Amino acid sequence: MRLFLTQISSQSALAHLFRGSLNCFSDQPGESFQTFGPSEGPVAESVFIGGMFVQYGGAYADLCARLGLCGEAEEVRNAVDEMKRTLLTDGWDGEWFLRAYDAFGNKVGSRDCREGKIFIEPQGFCALAGVGLETGQLRQALDSARTHLLGKYGMELLAPCYTEYHLELGEISSYPPGFKENGSVFCHNNPWMVCGEAVLGRGNEAFDLYRRICPAYLEEESDVHETEPYVYSQTVTGRASGDPGHAKNSWLTGTASWAFLSVSQAILGIQPEYDGLRVAPCLPDWLTEYTVCRRFRGTMYVIHVLCTGTPSLTVDGQVIDGTLIPLFPGRAQVAVEVTL
Repeated sequence: MRLFLTQISSQSALAHLFRGSLNCFSDQPGESFQTFGPSEGPVAESVFIGGMFVQYGGAYADLCARLGLCGEAEEVRNAVDEMKRTLLTDGWDGEWFLRAYDAFGNKVGSRDCREGKIFIEPQGFCALAGVGLETGQLRQALDSARTHLLGKYGMELLAPCYTEYHLELGEISSYPPGFKENGSVFCHNNPWMVCGEAVLGRGNEAFDLYRRICPAYLEEESDVHETEPYVYSQTVTGRASGDPGHAKNSWLTGTASWAFLSVSQAILGIQPEYDGLRVAPCLPDWLTEYTVCRRFRGTMYVIHVLCTGTPSLTVDGQVIDGTLIPLFPGRAQVAVEVTL
């Protein structure tokens, strides 16, 4: 097995990013999984974090280039490219991305596993980063996730659920099937899959996932969820629980911010960039016209998008080439008309 980071960097500070909580080895009830055990072993590696490395490493390289740090930008881009190659080889399990290698060097989230064959996190973040887009592996990974993980209330964390405790995995295998980390719908990472579908250009699939966890579309499920109908919950019991749909830990989640990003930037496609706002929507078939008001760097952009016609972009009547709305410093408001 190749270790991801040793191939791309000798910096020990970066290496710590790749050694997560897969070395728990807690064998006493009541011990804290967050503080117990050797968490800095030399073997355990996270494919999920590898996807993060590609996503945010690329963003950091772009920032370095803008700051004139060309050498650092090149070094980071080379590391990102190497990580992509590693994810598509050692991180790939044939139909989806592995979750990790554990402290013994064994695969986690593989078709070779009896339980925990596929996990949502690496599919989502590798998709966000566009890993495998050109090779077709990304499409295959998201299709596999829909096949194995998608239920009525969203996409579940893993399948099949663990039915016994695994010393090397710790907390994730300590919950009953369908609860919390062991196969519930963890709402926090469903928006990653929404963004991933948008990377593929699949607007219907992106909105379908968004709708399954969005409170505005779940009023009729309030008696099942048993939490406030106007707020995201951290987790919803999965199909393996035998009683799916019960929500827990409302307000205690980062879901809302990710959900907002997924609908505003991935679906509606209003994306902030250094030089302006990019309009690049990925819409369901039924949505053909909408207006977004977006305050950006002191200016209110009122953006009207029409999805049928000759492609064009105008700002206060001025024709702009491409899909990037430029900055208008000092302007209180501008009117943007976009035809796709």
